[in-house]
Amino acid sequence: MKLASLKTGRDGALVVVSRDLARCVPVPHVAVTMQHALDRWSEAAPRLAHVYELINDGPVEGEQVFYPEECASPLPRAYQWADGSAYVTHVELVRKARGAEMPPSFWTDPLMYQGGSDSFIGPTDPILAADEAWGIDFEGEVAVVTDDVPMGSAPEAAEKHIKLLMLVNDVSLRNLIPAELAKNFGFFQSKPASAFSPVAVTPDELNGAWKDGKVHLPLMVTYNNKPFGHPNAGVDMTFSFPQLIAHAAKTRALVAGSIVGSGTVSNKSGNVGSACLAEKRTLETIESGKPVTPFMKFGDRIRIEMFDADGKSIFGAIDQRVEKYEQ
Repeated sequence: MKLASLKTGRDGALVVVSRDLARCVPVPHVAVTMQHALDRWSEAAPRLAHVYELINDGPVEGEQVFYPEECASPLPRAYQWADGSAYVTHVELVRKARGAEMPPSFWTDPLMYQGGSDSFIGPTDPILAADEAWGIDFEGEVAVVTDDVPMGSAPEAAEKHIKLLMLVNDVSLRNLIPAELAKNFGFFQSKPASAFSPVAVTPDELNGAWKDGKVHLPLMVTYNNKPFGHPNAGVDMTFSFPQLIAHAAKTRALVAGSIVGSGTVSNKSGNVGSACLAEKRTLETIESGKPVTPFMKFGDRIRIEMFDADGKSIFGAIDQRVEKYEQ
């Protein structure tokens, strides 16, 4: 099934969305918000699935046209946002460009950071930045949402806790990252609010594309109305989502509504483009000694989307422009 949160209050209003993303219906009799549904998923999911069957079969009482611009992120705020870096070839490229060797452990132990989850931005909301000099970048990713995950869960057990999937634009301010990492204390100012796709879907919506804890479909990235990259999210993903969840839950339990991201989708193949500007700039540096592609400017537009085998949008599109933040 497909679920979304319409903008209202801090946590949105949960709606069930038709498979073709054309219509939606509020379900306050089942769950008022997405978090409310996740907190009692075993009870809420069958009832939501019933509404999903009804809206796909024809008109239902209370339905309305589904407009992505009226959506918050499926979880407008979350108890946990842990972003991994599952595409190790991406990390290898970035380090190679600056002449740094990659520790062998990166291939066996996932990289992960804890991002700000108190406020996400909607899928069509602007990316606000006060200064272009910060090095504004998009990052196309896939993420999963879990129910309660016990501490110490193994990957085999972690997979059953994946309840929903989403797309992500994990915005990065690249020129603020070096100084932050030099403090050996992680990201903060360089990682502003992320945006998620209009719709979150259950794994069964992906049919055969969901296997081995990975999404085996291209992530379509369009930058300023031109194709930028289409890396396949299931290719070159060193760590599956169950492995990422197990990593996050090694020393703590994850509560329902926790979001775990894949990191920037990246393929070794050079003919599929990239899902972020940093990777493209890295490839330019390796090839010619310096980057050519600039980071985002005010007015630039980024669109991130994924289509099924029939060419239909699965999650809807993250479609954002960069705007100057005026305090």
